[in-house]
Amino acid sequence: MAKPVCLISGVGPGTGSALARRFAEGGYRPAMIARNAERLEALEKEIDGSKAYVCDVTDETAVNETVAALVKDMGQPEILIHNAVGGTFGDFMEIDPADLQRNFNINSMGFLYLARACAPAMVEAGHGVIIASGNTSALRGKPNFAGFAPTKAAQRILAESMARTLGPQGVHVAYIVIDAVIDLAWTREMMPDANDDYFIQPASIADTAFNIAEQDPSGWSFNVELRPFGEVW
Repeated sequence: MAKPVCLISGVGPGTGSALARRFAEGGYRPAMIARNAERLEALEKEIDGSKAYVCDVTDETAVNETVAALVKDMGQPEILIHNAVGGTFGDFMEIDPADLQRNFNINSMGFLYLARACAPAMVEAGHGVIIASGNTSALRGKPNFAGFAPTKAAQRILAESMARTLGPQGVHVAYIVIDAVIDLAWTREMMPDANDDYFIQPASIADTAFNIAEQDPSGWSFNVELRPFGEVW
């Protein structure tokens, strides 16, 4: 039998790539979605069983066409992880309102489009997993996160609504709150004086997502928080 398919959006150099590697190691075939074709092609060559699809998750038609294509190529996804993210820093007077709308389209509407494309087959099969990668902004609105926090809060509430609808039908929906700065090249450049303990590793996030996906139905998690041991919270 073919290995099950895990669809991952927002496959970039950090968390998205780590998710693809972890689920491939765990016996899944990653279907990787992003806008950067060059990066996807490189990952497709690196990760056995993976397949890359260029797609803008803010375009509902493109999402539906992409999911249809990957279903034809690989089969129905048993796992969906929405990792694509849009963010803008600044208080409510400083941000461009158009940026808030763009971030909402990526974080919340993209999640909605992907879930609507994948959930019916999961319900029909009687099992499946849908995970959104979020962060602390989903729980609070700090001054400089006005262009970002409202969209992540909406994303978390949307995930909770999905969980209440899909859970009784056998589909596990979970939300990962990442209360940390992810260890990436640009975050290191932004915080050159921070020590290693300040950052969360993308592989750690991927391990948690994999563990959530493998949970027994008698003990499902919804809101899962992650932070480095040195994080003040």
